[in-house]
Amino acid sequence: MTWLASLEERTPPMAALAVSIVAVSTSAILVRYSNAPSIVKALYRVVFTTLLLAPFAVTHYREDLRALSVRDAAIAIVTGVALAAHFATWFESLEWTSVAASVTLVQSQPLFVAVGAAVLLDETINRRMVGGILVAVVGVAVMSLGGLLSGAALAGARPLYGDGLALVGAVMAAGYVLAGRSLRQRVALVPYVTVVYSVCAVVLLGVALAEGATVALTAYHPEEWLLFFGMAIGPGIFGHTVINWALKYVESSVVSVTLLGEPVGSTLLALVLLNEAPDVFTVAGGAVVLAGIYVTATGRPDEP
Repeated sequence: MTWLASLEERTPPMAALAVSIVAVSTSAILVRYSNAPSIVKALYRVVFTTLLLAPFAVTHYREDLRALSVRDAAIAIVTGVALAAHFATWFESLEWTSVAASVTLVQSQPLFVAVGAAVLLDETINRRMVGGILVAVVGVAVMSLGGLLSGAALAGARPLYGDGLALVGAVMAAGYVLAGRSLRQRVALVPYVTVVYSVCAVVLLGVALAEGATVALTAYHPEEWLLFFGMAIGPGIFGHTVINWALKYVESSVVSVTLLGEPVGSTLLALVLLNEAPDVFTVAGGAVVLAGIYVTATGRPDEP
């Protein structure tokens, strides 16, 4: 796999992160096009991503998989559970609280990552980076304010419960990023994501079955299956998988705050593909998010 090592050496991590944000930004568009239940969309996105990577992992990384220590394998499994919990709790939160509240809370994950990175990974988080993270989170809150004030997203019957689920989703996303940053220092990308995605798929399948979605797991038109496959290629392979690759080279706090660019990218794609014009809050908040990402990324210590 010398060609892959050569590609890694030639690829700037921040450029790869930029590509991944564009890729994950397509997720909301593909989800909007699909009529399947949310948990089913999440399930097949992860399943198809895993199926695309598994043959590659078995063929070229069999020894790496066998060489996984019990400790690293256990961490990867817990990471897969965290990713599944992030998907499940966030999607469920949308049933109980407003979209504005859910998105704002789930996108607070950079704050948890910053604290966890400093405490668990001994990463240096300087004042400039903290300021950039806070600016980006404020930007996300501003983007959500438009929907909250317009009443476009009505709160469910139990908004506090929904808000709590979104907050759990943020914590689970933070755990996913932190674990990835730790393991990617010693575990190759493909074996790592294959284990994580496989565990995530199994957990999401369990959730879908528990919700009574058994009948709805296969009864879909061909265009729906194409959308599931698109979610795997775009947000799955070029999105989350590239993000996991970058975690070997870029601080978890920087990767986490960069993910806040997803709502900005999704808004631009929605304008072009869905003819959904952003309101003034979305435009202003998007600009603040991008400013926060820039401040955080340029504030990284020991830049090469």
